[in-house]
Amino acid sequence: MSNLPPAYHSHPGGVGSLKPASAVASLRQLLDSLGKEQRRNQELLASLAFALRSFTNLERFLELVPLVATRLVEAEGAVLVVFHPDGRLWREQLHGSHPELLRQLATLSDEQLQQASGDEALAQLLDGLVRRQLADRPLVATSLAARSRVRGRLYVFGSKAGLSWSESHRRHVQLAADLAGVAVEGDQLLQEARRHERLDRQLSTGGEIQAQLLPDHCPVIEGVELAARCRPAFEVGGDYFDFIPTRPQLIGRQREQGRWALVIGDVMGKGVPAGLLMTLLRGMLRAEVSSGLPPDQILHDLNQLAQEDLAQSHRFVTLFYSDFDPRTRLLRYANAAHNPPLIWRRIRHAVERLDAPGLLIGLQSEAEYGCEQIVLEPGDVLLCYTDGVTEASGLNGERFDEERLVQALQTACRSGGGAQGILDQLFARLDRFVGADRPLDDDASMVVLKVREEVALPSLPNAPAGWPNAD
Repeated sequence: MSNLPPAYHSHPGGVGSLKPASAVASLRQLLDSLGKEQRRNQELLASLAFALRSFTNLERFLELVPLVATRLVEAEGAVLVVFHPDGRLWREQLHGSHPELLRQLATLSDEQLQQASGDEALAQLLDGLVRRQLADRPLVATSLAARSRVRGRLYVFGSKAGLSWSESHRRHVQLAADLAGVAVEGDQLLQEARRHERLDRQLSTGGEIQAQLLPDHCPVIEGVELAARCRPAFEVGGDYFDFIPTRPQLIGRQREQGRWALVIGDVMGKGVPAGLLMTLLRGMLRAEVSSGLPPDQILHDLNQLAQEDLAQSHRFVTLFYSDFDPRTRLLRYANAAHNPPLIWRRIRHAVERLDAPGLLIGLQSEAEYGCEQIVLEPGDVLLCYTDGVTEASGLNGERFDEERLVQALQTACRSGGGAQGILDQLFARLDRFVGADRPLDDDASMVVLKVREEVALPSLPNAPAGWPNAD
C-alpha cells in the first residue's frame, strides 16, 4: 500500500501531483495562518495603543515598545533610543533586548551627538554604531517622530540565520515607532503643562503678596481727595506707588493734618524680577521717609542704599517723590527720571508738568537730585502716572502718549467729579484707546490727588449810607 495520503496520486511519468481538494485545503491553511497573524498583530497594536491612552509612567510604556515590535515581525529583538527635548541622549530611557548594544549606546557622549548636526546625521551616527554591534544580522531602523521633530530611533533585528523583511513588517515597525513618538511628545507636553501650573501658582502668590504691599486704600489727608490704581501687565509687576506719613507715630486728626509722602515709581522690566526689586525698594524708602529729610535728600540716600542690589540685577528705577503739607498745601518734590506728573490748575483750566532734574535710581552712586515746590490751590488736580499709560499701544499701533493723557485729564477735571471719578474716566479713556479685552504692554498705574474746593461765602452788598458800620 502506498504511504501517500489519499489525495496524492502518481502520474504515469512518476511525478506526484495534488488533487484540487488538497490544494484548496492548503490554501485554507495558509489563509487561516495569515488571518491568525493579522489578528495577533492587530491585538498587539491595539494593546500598545491602549497603553498609550492610559499610561501614567512613560518608562513603563517605552519598555513595551521593543517587545511589541519584536513580536509584530517575529524578530529576534529590538532596541529603543529616546532623546531629550534639547537633543541629548535620554540614557534612562534606553530599552531593549540586547544588553551590550544598550551599553554601547549609553557610552555616547552628548558632544558626539551635538556634532552630528541635523536629524539625518544623528540617525547615521546611531545606525553606524548599531550595525557594527549587530554585525551581519538583518536590521530595520526607523525614527520616532512627533510634530515634525525626531524623538528617538527604533531598531528591530533578526537572527543570524537571516530574515526577510516585507513591506508589511516595515509598516508595523513604523507604527510601533510612531506610537512611541506620540508617547514621548505627550509626556513632554504634560511635564511642560505641570511646570507652567507651578509657575502660575508662584506668580499668583507673588501677585497676591505684591497687591498686599501696594496700598489697598488711600489714606485720609485733610483737605484733599485721593484715588489710585495699578493695572499690571503680568500677575507680578514693577510699578509702585505709596502714601507714607512722615511722622507715623501720629494718630487721628493729627495724622490727617501731618505731612505725607506721595511716591510713584517704576522698576525697568516686567514680571517677577521687577516685582521683587520693587518690594525691596519699598522697604528702603519707607525707612528713609521717617528721617524727615527733604525730597532731594531722600532720593540721594535711596540711590546709594539701592546701588549694589540694582547693579547686580542690571536694572534701574524711575521714581517721583513728593511730600505734601495739608496745612499750607505746599507740595515739595524731586524726580529720578520718572514721567513728570501733571497738574490741572482750576483757575486757569490749564495743565502743567511738574519736573525736577535727577538721574535714574541705581545709575550712578553719587547722583544729585533737584528739589522743587508748588502750592496747590482749591480745585487743583495732581496726576502721577507710570510710562505704561503713555506708552500703551492702540489698535493702529500708535502710543497713547502724553498729549492724549493731558486732553483726557482736562476733560475729566472739567466734569467736576472727585478724585475717584477722575481716575475712572482716565482708565476708561485708556481702555477705549487700547481696545476692548486687549492686554496692556506694560504695567499702568495712576494716582490722583484733588484739593477740595473751599466753600466761598457770597459777598454782602454795600450797606446804604447811614446804616451802622457803613462807610
